Amino acid sequence: MTNYLYAGDALDACQNLPTSVRFDLVYIDPPYGVGTTMTMREKEGERRGRQTVGSGAAAYDDKLGGGDLVEMLLPRLAGIRDRMTECAAFILHLDHRAVHEAKVGADKVFGKGAFAGEIIWAPGNGSRGARGFAVTHQTLLVYSRSAKDKPNLTYNADDPELREPYADTSLSMHFKNVDENGRKYRERVINGKAYRYYADGGRRMGSVWTDISAMVANTPLRKEGTGYPTQKPERLMERIVKAFSLPDGKVADLMCGSGTTLIAAARLGRSFVGADKSAKALEIAQKRLISAGFSFDLLAPSRGDNARAPH
Repeated sequence: MTNYLYAGDALDACQNLPTSVRFDLVYIDPPYGVGTTMTMREKEGERRGRQTVGSGAAAYDDKLGGGDLVEMLLPRLAGIRDRMTECAAFILHLDHRAVHEAKVGADKVFGKGAFAGEIIWAPGNGSRGARGFAVTHQTLLVYSRSAKDKPNLTYNADDPELREPYADTSLSMHFKNVDENGRKYRERVINGKAYRYYADGGRRMGSVWTDISAMVANTPLRKEGTGYPTQKPERLMERIVKAFSLPDGKVADLMCGSGTTLIAAARLGRSFVGADKSAKALEIAQKRLISAGFSFDLLAPSRGDNARAPH
């Protein structure tokens, strides 16, 4: 499996990748419309996040407002759509600042019937001292390539990562049977057919995820922390990759930041395509991938062609 890392914009990547490259899962985590430059933490004492006194080096600009942000996204979503396979999922990760405008825009690109649903991620970082009503979750919009492709969309609902324990009350009320191996279960008859559910198998997880905490902002307490702003936890990306792709599939993140999606994909036996126009992002992503032992072809636009350097 060939992995690619493209040094450039998402739209350029879609236009310049080898024509044979198709995406089985695409995740992007674009700027949120915060209205400032986002900075990274490269050494002790520096702060990451919104640019302020004591901030580290600039990582990327996040100055576009909701409507302007969506206008920037639309051609990139169209380029991504044209690279997707019929079973592919596209996941757009945003927060309250622009997610509603982005939903309307994405409906135009993929077709409203391609919308498969949304995941609410509550990272558990509280309201951070905000006055008044505080929004403490983020939203992941899920699309198939088109409305007609939605029945083909890959979703591995029975993967252990997508199951959670039954509530104690449910266990005591419903799981009263025990099989020959000592496993508790319940049976339900639906349309004349009996279905058996085991207590130790857990129930399918819903669309609200509260069990994965955010990265620690300015104290690198986690080994996976890179100091890059808005870095997502590896466990979150591993769940997404397990949920929406199959082994040997190709996972793309064309605004890859520090490369967490690419790391998760490679660890789970998928190939990856990453891209970012931030030099800082590419520097960190390359270091992480090389350190983890994952090879890739580095692509960059040069006189209209790709300059390729294997790593």
